[in-house]
Amino acid sequence: MPREYRLPSQRRTRLTRRGRLALLFAAIVAVAAAVMVTLLPVEEAPETPRRLLIPEGWRAPQVYAAIDRELKLPPGSTKAAVATAALPLPAEAKGNPEGFLFPATYPVTSKTTPGELLTYMVRTANGKLATPAVANGGRTQGMTPYQTATLASIIEAEADTRAEMGKVARVVHNRLAKSMPLQMDSTLNYALNRSTLDVTLDDTRIDHPFNTYERQGLPPTPIDSPGLAAMAAAVAPPPGDWLFFVTVKPGDTRFSATYEELKKHVAEFNRNRPAAGRAHTGPRAG
Repeated sequence: MPREYRLPSQRRTRLTRRGRLALLFAAIVAVAAAVMVTLLPVEEAPETPRRLLIPEGWRAPQVYAAIDRELKLPPGSTKAAVATAALPLPAEAKGNPEGFLFPATYPVTSKTTPGELLTYMVRTANGKLATPAVANGGRTQGMTPYQTATLASIIEAEADTRAEMGKVARVVHNRLAKSMPLQMDSTLNYALNRSTLDVTLDDTRIDHPFNTYERQGLPPTPIDSPGLAAMAAAVAPPPGDWLFFVTVKPGDTRFSATYEELKKHVAEFNRNRPAAGRAHTGPRAG
């Protein structure tokens, strides 16, 4: 009779002592890894920087106040930071960053400090003054970078448009060459901590280092934050014999080479501003 075929009996597999230890170790490692993953901090998404705009022509106190507001700091915090920020200013500045807080848009995050932001601005200004056109033009004019920044700050304050910057620069250069006082309203406004179109004869007689009606040469420091266009105009003005300029009305600035011609323009300016009740005798009025 044929035999009944039977499957061979399956023997139960037994782990060796070494195998049991390996499984136990693997289980411990898996549990530890799971615990570590649970305890690891969740990475936060990178912070999107905010943007702080510093316009051309702002004075240092305006820049300080804007930084305080943007960084949500008590008023005066940024101004106080100037003393300890070790800003990369030229020696002529004597630690005063006026004129070197370059106007631009700067990234700001919750970790930004006033000192870091001020340093960024000063380095940017130094970089603009070191561009070939500005640096070479300054050397041609016999001006240091600090003098370039000072003259550019006057141009920034006095010119109503970029198209006028070169002519304003030429007036300054012509007056310096003739040892004439600059007679710029913008420097008087800086001395008096104001901004106005109306300058009186009494204003022009104040005893102040920034009174360019009474004192010859450039003022002792810049008077605002000039942009690159003003810097370029300062070192490469167009040819011309202008010694005076006056804005008779918005968008209409007249440049003249003689005082007689200037007086006609000033008379027109005064007719356009009857409410002011003031006559202006300087090279610019508005």
